Formats: sequence, C-alpha cells, structure tokens
Amino acid sequence: MTPNLSDSQTASAGTDASGSSSAGGPGASGASGGPGGPIASGGVPRRVSAMEAVLHHLRGAIERGEYAVGDKLPSEAELCRRLEVSRPVLREALRALQTMGLTVSRTGKGTFVVSGGAVADPTFGDYAASDLLEVRRHVEIPVAGYAAQRRTPEDLDHLTHLLERMERETDTTAWVAMDTLFHLAVAQAARNPVFRRVIEEIRDALARQSAFLNELGGRREQSNREHRAIVEALIDNSAPDAEQAMAHHLTRVETTLTQIVAAAPSPSPAPAPGAAPTPKPEPQP
Repeated sequence: MTPNLSDSQTASAGTDASGSSSAGGPGASGASGGPGGPIASGGVPRRVSAMEAVLHHLRGAIERGEYAVGDKLPSEAELCRRLEVSRPVLREALRALQTMGLTVSRTGKGTFVVSGGAVADPTFGDYAASDLLEVRRHVEIPVAGYAAQRRTPEDLDHLTHLLERMERETDTTAWVAMDTLFHLAVAQAARNPVFRRVIEEIRDALARQSAFLNELGGRREQSNREHRAIVEALIDNSAPDAEQAMAHHLTRVETTLTQIVAAAPSPSPAPAPGAAPTPKPEPQP
C-alpha cells in the first residue's frame, strides 16, 4: 500500500551553522528543504505538512528518474487516491513543483515533467528569484534606513500591531498576506511614494516567494524575529541598525531558498513487502 501522506509528521531536525536545520522526512536524503526534509529554526523539530510530504515524494520520484522529462504525471484524482490526500493539498505541491522548474501545467492536458532537477533560479509570478532578491537588496535595505529616520508614531503603531498579529498567526495564507503588508508599511514609513510603488509592483511575487519559503523552509518564526529586529531599529531611530536588520532578513531569505532548490535527490527506496509501486506516468495523448 502506498504510504498515507495525509497526516502531518514531526521531522527530526539538526541545527546547521546558520541557525536553520535539516530534517528527515519521507524519502529523506539529508539535504535541507528538498526531498531530504524541511528546514526548522533553532534546531527544534517542526511538523511536516501534508503538502511537504507530497512534494518530497513527487520531487524525489522525478529526480530519481521514475518520471522522465516529457512524461505526464498521473491525474490529480489518481494521485489523490494513491497518496491519500485532498485535492487542495495536492495542488499546492504541484504548484511548488512548477515553481522549482520540474513540471509545467497545461490546461486541459495535465502536468508534464520538463526537467530532471530543480532549477537554481525559480520563478515567482513574473520574476526570477535572483532578480527579485537583487532589486530587494538595492531598494529595501536603504528604505529601512530612511524609514528609521522618517517614521511617524502612527507608522510605529501600525508596524508594531502588524508584527504582533504575525507572531500570533498560525495560518500560512493569512501570515503571507501580512508579510507583504509589513514590507509595504516599512516602505510607507520611508515617506517616498516611489519606494512604495516599487514594493507594490513586486507584491505578488513577494507573496508567492513567502508562501514557498514558509511551506518548505519553515521560515515563519525566523521571519517574525527578523521583522521584530527591523521594527526595533525603527523605534530606536537607528538607520544603520535598520539597514543591517533588513540585510540580514534578505540574506536568510536567499539562504533558505538556496537550501530548498539545491537539495539532492534521495536514493530510490526499496519497496516494502506488499507495497504499491510509485504511480507510473500516464501515456501521452
């Protein structure tokens, strides 16, 4: 029988030098964030979501060559049946595969494998991750400095209230929405409408990237700490501290993204007695 991936699991984590950790999960390879498991913060094991388990399963099958380039994945209904997960969970995993450059979805035809390994530079909406990070470094770091010098009491109240809500929030979708609002609020505090317009332009890409990193990189708690450091620097009126805090935040975003997409494929596991094989590709039309 195919393992039931519908229940979330607790991953065993080991801390690396950066404060993130590698965790073992289904198809573990020992690499952070990919088929080897999720990344936890502070060396504390975290729950592996059903979406992560499905993604690790499918990504491992693609990278081991069980699905070749050009193959069509089984239908959503078939994958849901075999993996025993809901369709929304499966669709999140399929979107992540597409973001990683492993598959492409063709309307009315299905999902097809286009690469045997994740691309080094995934795309979020209209922008490649490297382009997004380059612009964010050139814009958001100085913006944080200006915000520290120009923020009003109302700005600080808004940012503090938003941060407190983020620290309490457990739903990823709601947290991601507030994450983009946080970065917009920092730009607003810089008192230059052009800065806010730039963040507005990349807002959709930021939300997609944030969701990706939180689902697969366990970034939420770490991001909350980084956001708090930014707010504290703004409260202290310290432009250097604000710029340093934002630079650290963006570095951690880049590091986690790299860990997720660069993870090596896991070796093909030996099937357990009586276990169903990995679903085979459907014949192409």
